[in-house]
Amino acid sequence: MTHIDSGSAAVIHATDAALELVLELRSSEQRAELLALWIEVTGSSANAYTYSIFFQAIGDAGPDDWSGERGGLAIVVPADSIAKIQGSVLDFSSETGQGGLVISNPNQPPPRAGASPAMAGPPVDLSGDVAQRIMQVLEQQINPSIAAHGGRADLVAVEDGVVYLRLSGGCAGCGMAAVTLSQGIEVALRESVIEITKVVDVTDHAAGTNPFYEAAKK
Repeated sequence: MTHIDSGSAAVIHATDAALELVLELRSSEQRAELLALWIEVTGSSANAYTYSIFFQAIGDAGPDDWSGERGGLAIVVPADSIAKIQGSVLDFSSETGQGGLVISNPNQPPPRAGASPAMAGPPVDLSGDVAQRIMQVLEQQINPSIAAHGGRADLVAVEDGVVYLRLSGGCAGCGMAAVTLSQGIEVALRESVIEITKVVDVTDHAAGTNPFYEAAKK
C-alpha cells in the first residue's frame, strides 16, 4: 500500500481537518475498521471534475487502484480516476455554512463535444413517461421531506436510466448531501421507478468543487 503522506507518490493528500471529519463519519458505519474512503471522478461540470466520495471495504481495491493511508484512514482512488485526481488535496470547508468535504484539484477535464444534457446545453425535454413519474415522486414524497431542512431536489435530465438531479436550498453545499441522495432520494426513486439504474447529483456545491460524502457501498 502506498502511503498518502509519502510525498510525490501520493495521488491525493488529506488535510488534518478532512481526516478528522471522515474518521468521525466512518465511526458510525458497521465494521468501520474495514472501510476505506474511496474517491472517484464521476464526470465534469463547469470545467471541473465532479466526484463521488464514499466508504467501501479496503479489500475491494484492485491491483491497479491507488491506495494510501493516513492517521488510521485508508484512501482508495480507482485506476481510471488516478490521472484525473493526481496532486489533489481533500480538505474541509465551512464556507457554505454547513461544512463539508471539498477537493482542490490542479487537473481539469478536457473540452468535450456533445456534453451530457445534465451538464450543459439547452433545456432537456422532461415530458416523457419516466421523467414525469420521477418528478411526481420528487414532488409528492421527497421534496416535502427535505423541505423541513430547507432543501429541494429538481430533475435535470434522464439519460439511459441515469437520473440527474440538482439539489438546492439547504442541500446545496451540505457536506452530507450525498447521504440524503444515496440513502433517501435514490432509494425512494428506484423503488417507485424501476427503469432507474443510477442517480447522479449535478449540483455545483461550492465554486467548482463538490463536497460529497456517501454512506458505505458495501
